[in-house]
Amino acid sequence: MVYSYKVTLTGIKGFHRIYHLSGDNTLYTFHKQMRSDMEFPQDQLILFKAFDASGAVVARYGLFDLGNGAVDDVTISAVVKKGIKSFVYFYDVTNKKSVNISFEGPVEGAPEKGLPLLADVKGPNPIEFENGYIAFEDLPDDQRHLPSESDRNRSKKSLEALLSALKDEDDDDGDIPEEPEEDEDDDDEGDSLRDDEDGMEIFDGSEDLTL
Repeated sequence: MVYSYKVTLTGIKGFHRIYHLSGDNTLYTFHKQMRSDMEFPQDQLILFKAFDASGAVVARYGLFDLGNGAVDDVTISAVVKKGIKSFVYFYDVTNKKSVNISFEGPVEGAPEKGLPLLADVKGPNPIEFENGYIAFEDLPDDQRHLPSESDRNRSKKSLEALLSALKDEDDDDGDIPEEPEEDEDDDDEGDSLRDDEDGMEIFDGSEDLTL
């Protein structure tokens, strides 16, 4: 039989991992898979704190036998048979760092080979949330907006700033005095003088050419 377990973080909606496990997988196998997938430290003591449907603690499983068996001796099928509905899995007992694991039920028709299997992923690894990462789902309502909306707002503000700058520029141009127009008559007179100087005047023979 294949069983589904969901890993979550308390108070954070933007994170989960869903695992499929065989009834023959042990808690130690589950621990190693989570440690690999979520990059948990490898040199820390670990602990599975088990709860029943009412939320009462019914067992504790560690690397050493704490009275209910060690993690490498306890199978998933034994956990299901015992009625354990959830765990708090401490991946770093010393620093009290943990994730929540809830039993989702059997997975009908799923192949039992290649298990445990990471079936679904949402959000970055827990270490990112420790460093201050905030998922979209966890933002306050007044801060939730799609990136496209932000882009449109920035574009609108940029356009308004550009139009305002152009308007100010037009207002400044109105203070510049206009240059006086050239007198066309002066140009015609100059052209006549240049014609005379260049010998372009035509004589018909009746003019007095003596000085």
